[in-house]
Amino acid sequence: MTNLKGKVALITGGNSGIGYATAKELIANGAEVIITGRRKDAIENAAAELNAIALPADQTKLADINTLTAEVAALFGKIDILVVNAGISKLTTIENATEELFDEVINLNLKGTYFTLSKFIPLLNDGASVILISSSSASKSIPQTSIYAASKVAINAVMKIAAVELAPRKIRVNSVSPGPFATEIMKKTGLADARMQDFIRAGVPLDRLGHPAEIGQLISFLVSDAASFITGAEYLVDGGQSLNK
Repeated sequence: MTNLKGKVALITGGNSGIGYATAKELIANGAEVIITGRRKDAIENAAAELNAIALPADQTKLADINTLTAEVAALFGKIDILVVNAGISKLTTIENATEELFDEVINLNLKGTYFTLSKFIPLLNDGASVILISSSSASKSIPQTSIYAASKVAINAVMKIAAVELAPRKIRVNSVSPGPFATEIMKKTGLADARMQDFIRAGVPLDRLGHPAEIGQLISFLVSDAASFITGAEYLVDGGQSLNK
């Protein structure tokens, strides 16, 4: 186990999937965890299950991000771990893309991630750790994922620049890029039925979907002192799927 005792962590999109699993892992390793998300009931229910703190916020709204930073500052002053996980996936061909869908995906995945990081930088302790959740889609050219993939490519670029900008304060910034994981996002994108999952698994050399807890364990390591020399790195976690071009 990783020792995170005395550390304070904030996880966006913490009520399900990778965010929930990460919160569970950090709490198991001693951290005090705040989770946030758009759905007040879902966040509060998850926080009760995890023994975490719930602070509802919509990461697409700068006003909500500003309120969230003020609430966290009032509760803890500073934090040690920031995991920016909130995101959405919507599929469309480039030809059929609409401005509404484009804005929905970019506003949460890129704008929300960017300004959550931006506004929380003053609240990060020196030596803190930041994890941005990207996607294996940033490394692949999958039809109908152009908007989603573009948002995740941008996140990886922001991560690398943030790692350089924050290095003088010994703040480490890394990204984790999950591939096919058994999470709620699969249901929302219509990929949860058995035939589709069999098709997805066929393209994964390890012949299975990932488990959210596996990402939680990786993040727990990356935010710990054991990873104190790791910054500006993207961790691709996809069972080898990206090897099949």
